[in-house]
Amino acid sequence: MPWWIWLILALFMLAMIICGLAYAGIHGIRALRDASETGDRIGEKLSAMGEPDSVGHTPEPAIFTQPLSVAQDRYAEAHAEVIRRRAAKRERHIRAWNRWKRFND
Repeated sequence: MPWWIWLILALFMLAMIICGLAYAGIHGIRALRDASETGDRIGEKLSAMGEPDSVGHTPEPAIFTQPLSVAQDRYAEAHAEVIRRRAAKRERHIRAWNRWKRFND
């Protein structure tokens, strides 16, 4: 191959390396800026967690520090709600089947 083809190939390779470094640098700077913004938002949230509630509402103590009856009551209420939702879903299905049955008759 003539010398000028090698020169063109070498210049093309150098240009691609420079373009790749510039691309990586630009995206790296953007990633650092995004990480910094994310860190700032996390810091704001964490500092807000340490401040007292503005309404004066005291949080309820953790469930494992309360009597077992409190947890039992909560579980019973949650389970009753699940049963009510299942019954409502079943009723909706029955009504839909009845509508379809009347439509097809």
